[in-house]
Amino acid sequence: MNSSKHTEMANHAWSVADLLRGDYKQSDYGKVILPFTVLRRLECVLEPTREKVAELAEQYKDTDIDPDRFLRRAAGHSFYNKSGLTLKKIAADPQNAAKNLQVYVAEYSDNARGVLERFEFAQQIKRLDSAGLLYQVIGKFTDLDLRPEIVPNHNMGYIFEELIRRFAEQSNETAGEHFTPREVIQLMVRLLVAPDGDGLQLPGAVRTVLDPACGTGGMLSAMDDLIKELNPDATVEVYGQELNPESWAICRSDLMIKGQDPENIAFGNSFSDDGHKRKTFDYMLANPPFGVEWKKVKEEVEAEHRSLGEAGRFGAGLPRINDGSLLFLQHMIDKMKPVDVNGGGGSRLAIVFNGSPLFTGAAGSGESEIRRWILENDWLEGIVALPDQLFYNTGISTYFWILTNRKSPDHKGKVVLLDARDQWQKMRKSLGDKRKQLGKDHIATVVKLYGEALAVRDDPEHPLHGKVKVFANEDFGYQRITVERPLKLRFEVTEETLTALEASKPIQKLPQAAALADAFESLMGTGWSTKQEAWLALKDAVVQAGGTWPTGAPFNKALREVIGVRDPEGEVQLIKGQTEPDPELRDYENVPLGEDVEEYLKREVHPHVPDAWIDHSKTKIGYEIPFTRHFYVYKPPRPLAEIDAELKALETEIQGLLGEVAE
Repeated sequence: MNSSKHTEMANHAWSVADLLRGDYKQSDYGKVILPFTVLRRLECVLEPTREKVAELAEQYKDTDIDPDRFLRRAAGHSFYNKSGLTLKKIAADPQNAAKNLQVYVAEYSDNARGVLERFEFAQQIKRLDSAGLLYQVIGKFTDLDLRPEIVPNHNMGYIFEELIRRFAEQSNETAGEHFTPREVIQLMVRLLVAPDGDGLQLPGAVRTVLDPACGTGGMLSAMDDLIKELNPDATVEVYGQELNPESWAICRSDLMIKGQDPENIAFGNSFSDDGHKRKTFDYMLANPPFGVEWKKVKEEVEAEHRSLGEAGRFGAGLPRINDGSLLFLQHMIDKMKPVDVNGGGGSRLAIVFNGSPLFTGAAGSGESEIRRWILENDWLEGIVALPDQLFYNTGISTYFWILTNRKSPDHKGKVVLLDARDQWQKMRKSLGDKRKQLGKDHIATVVKLYGEALAVRDDPEHPLHGKVKVFANEDFGYQRITVERPLKLRFEVTEETLTALEASKPIQKLPQAAALADAFESLMGTGWSTKQEAWLALKDAVVQAGGTWPTGAPFNKALREVIGVRDPEGEVQLIKGQTEPDPELRDYENVPLGEDVEEYLKREVHPHVPDAWIDHSKTKIGYEIPFTRHFYVYKPPRPLAEIDAELKALETEIQGLLGEVAE
């Protein structure tokens, strides 16, 4: 089934919007069209066994036997409908359409009915009936042929996703929160599975797959298809969790139709209500929403972080509240299968990120600590930079992170960075922010390049040598050192000094504050090079004025702030015999992990500020992955003569145009 056929099918379902216009807002069209599309698909799938199931249900009607497993077997699916009704019959009786449709839906098995309930379908039936539209809408869908032999399961996903994208655009929602472009998924799953090709082809292979932000299930379907392509006899069990009720319902119905267990798709927030606790998986993949805050689940996440620590999912650290991307990654790492003593077991996972998780957060921050945890455990296998304008809801650059706890021996302690930003072709027609797409050749090139990364790195003659970099894990670590410089002051009494004295709360609280101000005024214009000289002069002035000199550290500190003036040639201030640092001159430097910081100080800092030193108590370890910097290629500016010639040519052209206007 080609893409034009998907669009034709989606157009047919979309045409129902013409009936809804006026009675429904554009943003509500999906509440009708999506559940009816699901209902029609379920009906078409069950059509070959519909009468047989209805007859069997009638036989068990007045018995105490639960016929569920017999009806499933008769239907040939994990779901069924016990009624003899069809959408066509319901549409033919407009007067009783609402009642008959409610009966029809009620006769579905619990798992199918639960899907429709997530769409709040009963509410839409009443609303359509009261508007006199119900039988017309039903009639539209009876003309939509969604039989599996016409629309295979894989292609049905395209139709659902096309509808979701259109509704999201109509209501200004974020389409990318619901699904990922199919060619992006294809690249992702092939990178994920590539090293395991031989193992997947073994007889009796069983693999479990999780997507904790599964949307309509596109990634799960692609993983299922790819593993079955490699080994038609393999058993693939897919699991997911989704927060959006409509997307959850579509994903669940898709699994029912494919013969997978729909109970494997949990509903709710993966952070606060983990639907797959204590489960581990062979493969995991996700495209979590970019830059979405996790404020709604803040209490639950922080409670787990505090109470469980490293025994929980979020022990490594918590990212800032406005981006939960790294929480998804930690959630997935928690579900990795352990590696056994023989090197078996283990997991591979892939996740789509924007650029933020690569570098956001200084040393010691939640983000840096999460990166540190991942790299020090040697889980990060590689990062692939993708072209921009690849997704429907954003034009920004994106990255695949690929992690595993069973790296091959030659990859241990290493991270592959692959620049695939130039692997794209322009789309004939833009879809939202998506203007570029990956062709089959691009996908094949990236997968091959990733698989051969170490060889390409070592071969300067390889045509794509410059697109691959390989680093040791510790290359991304750094020591954030605090460079201090001495506080140097001279001391003087000026008009500014007296103004500062009046503004100083510690001094103004003293009973002799006014007397101090009068005494200091007598020294207007006087300056001292040392603190000792200044304090002697000030004490004398206070005593001569008949006042008393306050004692205590708070007063001395406040007074120094009032009369002290920063001066590069001033006196170095001491605290208990130790040089006092100047907070205003404090600086921070990032020193590569493993480098001697004192040697760095001598080489990089002392030539400019010889009196600087490192406060080792404040040193922190940080990790960041400056992907763009590693692939930066310097482009020299154009020669001035070339720019000057271009400007003159433009000036001549403008003069000519002005001349034409004047005529």
